[in-house]
Amino acid sequence: MPDFAYIARDMSGNRKSGVLTANSQHDLLSQLDSMALMPLEIKVSRDAGVVRSKRVSGQVMANAYNQLASLLRSGVPLLRALTVMSSQASKPALKAVLEEVRLKVEDGEPLPTAMARFPRVFNDMAINMVRAGTEGGFLEDALERVAAFTEQQEDMKGRAAGALAYPVFLGVVGTAVVSVLIIFFVPKFESLFATLRAKGKLPAATDALLTFSSFLQSYWWLLIAAMLGTVFACVSFLKTDDGKTWLDWAKIKFPLFGSIFLSLAVARFCRVLGTLLNNGVPLLKSLEISRNAAGNRILSSSIKKASENVTAGEKLATPLAASGHFPNQVVEMISVAEESNTLDKVMIQISDSLERTTFRRMDILVRLLEPLMLLLMAGIVFFIVLALMVPLLSSSDAV
Repeated sequence: MPDFAYIARDMSGNRKSGVLTANSQHDLLSQLDSMALMPLEIKVSRDAGVVRSKRVSGQVMANAYNQLASLLRSGVPLLRALTVMSSQASKPALKAVLEEVRLKVEDGEPLPTAMARFPRVFNDMAINMVRAGTEGGFLEDALERVAAFTEQQEDMKGRAAGALAYPVFLGVVGTAVVSVLIIFFVPKFESLFATLRAKGKLPAATDALLTFSSFLQSYWWLLIAAMLGTVFACVSFLKTDDGKTWLDWAKIKFPLFGSIFLSLAVARFCRVLGTLLNNGVPLLKSLEISRNAAGNRILSSSIKKASENVTAGEKLATPLAASGHFPNQVVEMISVAEESNTLDKVMIQISDSLERTTFRRMDILVRLLEPLMLLLMAGIVFFIVLALMVPLLSSSDAV
């Protein structure tokens, strides 16, 4: 049972406050009434703000949706199902959220309304699909579809992260190796080249390498400070609306990978839109939710304009084509789907096709990127070794 913090007045008008344990707010009101207290403010004693600020992983949420659907299909009442899930939840954040959702439902709130209080746990798509399922009498089906969608999105994130993990690892290791060579290995040759340097006979590449190494040894703190300052400035900028918009623009314009980022964003939009339409959510509401789910502000802005055109009576395919962000094949499929009234099914098919094509392209790019990075690192190491060996060989020849 949760603890409730309360502020109340007694029969003399004095303010009283405290914490009581109760099954629900109704039970708490009964306790306060028996204590001859008139409640002024009641809230769950744990910091609701902290609970609302916590995130829960997509895989955990997918399991939760599936579990709730299974309990409801087995004939377990909603309140009892939420109680069971709350008691069995292994993640403290999910446990706290489910308990608060149960309390709100027990107090008479519809399930989707209670879920909407926790936007960092339940996204708009899940809330609206549950609302459609609640109103249409297919809540179990809606929950299973939300679970399937969430699992698919987590799988897509995992595949993208896995594809980029090895190139990132190569970059980190290569940078570390080069840094060690320049800071600790190169300075050992400085005394050997002092005479050649004084006579001006040291090759320019070797001289530049020694100067750079000496700078890093003497002013490494300045370099770190500059890097930290740059990172802080970039992070601060990217937290602003302009910064987020610029980052999304840069993602889709980035050489080689820009088209991949755009295709994945379009695929997310199509899947969310198709899933919502398939669950009976109206087109305009579905467009509003799916444009935010795309994860790219540039694409979201184009979809918003398309939504405004749809409100004015225009077909969806026309403004999407005008935006320039949707492939011609996708626009053609949407146009045909609108004519045949199969937009919900076709949007999911488009998403499946885009994801398959995009991940194939990503795999090819990553396979090309790995040897290129190895060649780059090998080239840098070769340059360092060559810059050190040439003066030594020249000196031995002179002798």
